[in-house]
Amino acid sequence: MAWNEPGGGNQGDKDPWGNRNDEGPPDLDEAFRKLQANLSQMFGGSRTGQGGGGGTARPFNAALFGLLGLVLLLIYFFLGVYQVDQQQRGVVLRFGEAQDEIILPGLHWNAPIIDQVLIENVTRVRSRPHDSEMLTEDENIVKVKMTVQYVISDIKSYALKVREPEKSLFQATESALRHVVGSTEMHEVLTEGRATLGLEVKDRIQTYMNNYGTGIQVTQVNIDETAPPDAVRAAFDDVIKAREDEVRLRNEADAYANQVVPEARGDAQRLLEEAQAYKERVIAQSRGEAERFNKLYKEYSLAPEVTKTRMYIDTMESVMTNSTKVMIDVDGGNNLLYLPLDKIMEQSQSGKNNSQPEASSGPNYGNVNESRSRRERRQ
Repeated sequence: MAWNEPGGGNQGDKDPWGNRNDEGPPDLDEAFRKLQANLSQMFGGSRTGQGGGGGTARPFNAALFGLLGLVLLLIYFFLGVYQVDQQQRGVVLRFGEAQDEIILPGLHWNAPIIDQVLIENVTRVRSRPHDSEMLTEDENIVKVKMTVQYVISDIKSYALKVREPEKSLFQATESALRHVVGSTEMHEVLTEGRATLGLEVKDRIQTYMNNYGTGIQVTQVNIDETAPPDAVRAAFDDVIKAREDEVRLRNEADAYANQVVPEARGDAQRLLEEAQAYKERVIAQSRGEAERFNKLYKEYSLAPEVTKTRMYIDTMESVMTNSTKVMIDVDGGNNLLYLPLDKIMEQSQSGKNNSQPEASSGPNYGNVNESRSRRERRQ
């Protein structure tokens, strides 16, 4: 029968603690002494007898405590080993006092209880959104949504000088945005002034961060959205559309002016050149006429009658050549006018081809010398 079954007839059966079933619960002191005796044998101690007193517990206690101390020392050592990644930097607090050295990437060891190591990623770009309503210079309210991107530039300042650097960044962003928007008109904030707004806010936030000593470097400020209040959004949309139409019309006018002005300047230059050419041509013709008249005057002074007759004949020849009428002299009757239609048509066609008639040309006096020679031969 098992030791724990009731009603066993064998009173000599004992439980696992060496006690009889009728003696009640086991004695803890006895169990502890047995465990101590077994451990003493394992570490070289002598087994104690029941009669008492024979074994020694001091060697066992010293070895046990030495083993436990070695284990605790190893655990303490391994707890102080840590690794810093390439993107991280750290600072050590020894008894709460910051050390001068900066923990660089690699494997390091510090006393776990004595030293406290603060490690942060200094290369990761952090982003913090910001949304607020601001009052502009012309006393209008605008909604501005922006994102501030920053990195940790000084790990010691970031970890020790300011308790909550991100909260300081939020307050600096609020102050910088309020200052910049408050000194700008609303239409600039909503339209073409957004890029300038982001640059000015970034510079002012960085100035605040440097003054606070937070160790934060602001890399970029992105203006995500600028909008008027919802109650007047439709009216502002109409105003912005009108301004965009104004800009578009100005651009179209400038494009038209850039196209027309060069053409007008070219036409003006062409007219100036034509006027100059006409001036030179008229002067040259006038000088030629004057020179020819001087020569004719010399001939006229030598033979007036011959010169007058020749001039008359040349004049009649030029007049009759340009006339479309033919006069027929009939003896004993009236003169007859004859209109040659074929010649008229030919002259009209030739007149169309020669659209620019030459300047007024006088009678041809080129044969004066020839008529003079004929007169001299007859004499």
